[in-house]
Order: sequence, then structure tokens, then C-alpha cells
Amino acid sequence: MAAGQISAAAFADEGRAAVERAIEANKDSVAAAGRLFADCVAADGVIHGFGTGHSQATVLEIVGRAGGLIPTNRIGLSDLVLRGGEDRSVLGDPLLERSPGLARRLYELADPRPQDLFVIVSNSGVNNSIVDMALHVKEAGHQLIALTSLTHTRAVPALHPSGRRLADVADAVLDNCAPAGDAILPLENGGALCGVSTITSALLVQMVLAEAVGILQAEGKEAPVYISANLPGGHERNVVLEERYAGRLHRGGF
Repeated sequence: MAAGQISAAAFADEGRAAVERAIEANKDSVAAAGRLFADCVAADGVIHGFGTGHSQATVLEIVGRAGGLIPTNRIGLSDLVLRGGEDRSVLGDPLLERSPGLARRLYELADPRPQDLFVIVSNSGVNNSIVDMALHVKEAGHQLIALTSLTHTRAVPALHPSGRRLADVADAVLDNCAPAGDAILPLENGGALCGVSTITSALLVQMVLAEAVGILQAEGKEAPVYISANLPGGHERNVVLEERYAGRLHRGGF
């Protein structure tokens, strides 16, 4: 898209086009990811979401939200403090994400079971902590779904010592179809405005969720789903269902 007038309508048009691209590009990937979600839930597994930076917004689409699956766990850097006994000052380290062994430590704190599934979200898919986590997850024998921008990840060098990107490691790859750099409205003096990955990534998560629950229903299996805690009886109902996964679900992290 050439630089032009910046407006809400311009973003809406480009955002709508990005959504359509994401739907069309991910038909097979959504089906594959939905199958992995369904198999995990049916096996009494938990779906673990991990991302850093703004990718955490997409993790929140997966974990602990109304209309979403109950057996979901959020992995975040603050787990080091909330569950790992580290001093809170560790979170002020700007190089924390590059720390050797970080992914392994976060994995250990999540304490996953063999049947658990991991979803790792990263627009670039090349940051060390992201690839470290992906590699550790696969070495531990888990199924892994990547949610990334294939355009972005192919446009930048791999940063991990292995030379691999998140998409290279995953069993299923969801492409959010965001451009390199994420923003979609070009500015006349260079750069661009208005990131779109959060919109398309949230769409893909909800499509996978719908696919998974459809599979579970077709196979006569239960799909434990949250209802809003702001509806009468919602919180009480959710707590009862969460008790099936006692000690396995965590909502912290940033």
C-alpha cells in the first residue's frame, strides 16, 4: 500500500483485507491446530500459551477468557517471581529475555504433563527466548502450535544459535498475515502506523477454538468452556470446572 491519507477508514479497509487474507491462508492450519486443541482437551491435557512483548495480548485470547477453554495456562516472565521465588527486581532486567536457561526455567514452573499442548506466539518468530521455548517444548515431547507472521519471520535473520525460527519447530503454524514490522498504514516520511497482528491473531485463535469444540462435540466429548464471571452464577460454575485441573492453571504473567 502506498503512503496516502491516514484515517480510521483507511485502517478499517486495510485491516479488513488482512483479516480476509488470514482466513484464506490458514484454512488447513486452523484445521490442524483445532485437531491438536481437541486431542489435548480429550486427553485431560492443558493448553499452555507463551509469548513476550505485545504477543501476550494474543496469549490472553487463549487463556482464561469468557468463551474460551478452561484447561489453559499462561506462561509469563513474572512466573519467575510469582511461582519461582525470584526477587521482583529480576523483571527490571532489560536483557532478561536473553538469559540462558530462561525458557527451561519457565517450562519447569509450568510443570506440564506429557499430553499438554503448547501455543507460542511471536510476530517475528526469531527472538531467542521464543525459539528456546519452542525447542525445549519439542525436546520434551509436546505438540506445538506457532502463531507468527511468516512474512516477517522470512524477512529477518534468525537470531537463535540453532539458526531456526519458531515456525521451523512447530507441528502446526498459524500465519497472522501481518507485514514485516506489523503496521499497515505507510507514512510519507517512512515507517508505518497501526499494527494489525493482534487483530488477525485473535481471529485465528477464535477460529481454532471453534474448530476444536466442533470436533469434540462431533466425537461426543466434553468441551469445558468458560462463561463470563460477570453473568449470574458464572464465577461459581467456572470454579467447579477449574477444580478438575487443580494446580495446573495459572493466570499470572506479563
